[in-house]
Amino acid sequence: MNSIANSAFAFLFAASVAFADDAALDKRVMDLAAELRCLVCQNQSLAESNAGLAVDLRNQIREQLARGASEREVIDFMVARYGDFVLYRPPLKASTFFLWFGPFVLLIAGICVLIGRIRRQGAMNRQLSEAERLRADQLLKE
Repeated sequence: MNSIANSAFAFLFAASVAFADDAALDKRVMDLAAELRCLVCQNQSLAESNAGLAVDLRNQIREQLARGASEREVIDFMVARYGDFVLYRPPLKASTFFLWFGPFVLLIAGICVLIGRIRRQGAMNRQLSEAERLRADQLLKE
C-alpha cells in the first residue's frame, strides 16, 4: 500500500512539475509573440491575433523554445523568414529608415502645407481699397 501511495505521489509531483514547465513555456511564448506582428492582421501582435497564420507561428515559437532555442534565435528565425516587418520595433537601418522617420516627414510636410494655405487665405482676406470697394458696390447694384 505504501508503494502505491509513493507511486501516486511521484506521479502527481511529476505532473505538477510538467505543468509548471508548460506554464513557464506558455508565458515565454506569449511574451515573445507579443513582440512580433501578425502578418495577416498587421495591427495585432501574434499573441493577440486568432488568424490561422498567427496560431501556426505561435506553435512554431513554442516548438523552437521547447527545443531549447533562445528568444533571440527565435526572433532571428522569424526575421530571416518574414523580414523586419514582423518586428514591432524594427532596427534602425537603411531599409527601415522610412518606417522610423516617414511619419515625422509626413507631419512636417502637412504642417508646411497648412501654413501655406493659411498664409494664402490671409492674403485673400486683405482689406479692399476705397476704389475696389466702390467698384464692388457698383457691381452689386447692377
